[in-house]
Amino acid sequence: MTASAPMTAPAPTPSTPATRPRVRTGRLGLHAFLAAVSLAFLAPLLLAVYASLRPYEETAEHGYFSLPRSLSFDYYRQAFTDSGMGTYFVNSLLIALPGVLIVLFLASFVAFAVTRLRMRGQLFLLVLFTAGNLLPQQVIVTPLYVLFNRVPLPYWMSDSMTMYDSLWAVIAVQVGFQLGFCVFVLSNFMRTLPHEILEAAIVDGAGVWTRYWRITLPLCRPALAALGTLEFTWMYNDFLWALVFISNGDKLPITSALNNLRGQFFTDYNLLAAGSVLVALPTIVVFLLLQRHFIAGLTLGAGKG
Repeated sequence: MTASAPMTAPAPTPSTPATRPRVRTGRLGLHAFLAAVSLAFLAPLLLAVYASLRPYEETAEHGYFSLPRSLSFDYYRQAFTDSGMGTYFVNSLLIALPGVLIVLFLASFVAFAVTRLRMRGQLFLLVLFTAGNLLPQQVIVTPLYVLFNRVPLPYWMSDSMTMYDSLWAVIAVQVGFQLGFCVFVLSNFMRTLPHEILEAAIVDGAGVWTRYWRITLPLCRPALAALGTLEFTWMYNDFLWALVFISNGDKLPITSALNNLRGQFFTDYNLLAAGSVLVALPTIVVFLLLQRHFIAGLTLGAGKG
């Protein structure tokens, strides 16, 4: 018998490191560009917050971009009390909240009519609402001023017995000018909804109101949230129409509170910065609460399927 040759173990193969996905140069450049744009938009807000925490004497001596010697929230307390911001804040909510709800309700109903109902003149009606956005608002300031002075209201709705010098005038103008944009956006969104859902509802005997309120509106929640955020921001920050149609200073919106922080001969811009931050807080809170729906509304239709 011949001895068999000893078996040799196979040589170990060097372990290959896990391959990592390559980061594209274009993607890095895109992220850098988006970061730079974000910082550019945030820079004024961050500078306002930074200035509002410092005394004016310090920034006047060392500049706004110097390191702080002391930080405090005294300007925020002073801005809130000196400007009477609480009253103006309530006035802005009395304008913005009803205005947003009325605009979304009317715009969604019109968009439902021009996209989901079989009626004549659908395209003309949609073009008519969309064309309203092309009209400059300043062109009809004088006609609206004359009109609101002649439209009567009961005493419990207006102290002046007319639409002039009342919040109703500002709400009506805001609704009228924002309605066309909301109809355009909601009609485009409703066109993407499957028709089979409404056809099944018609077979089950659902009326027009049921198809609108219980079927279509829940499906439009992302678009309504995105529009609600934008409309609240626009109506809350507007000052032109209140300045034209309201003469009583106690009825002005919160944007007028900043004007109360200006002195006749001297303006403390750090105090004004604190007031600006306080005025902007409600819009920031609304965006944070509706952020998920807002982003979903902006990305609708971005992908297929």
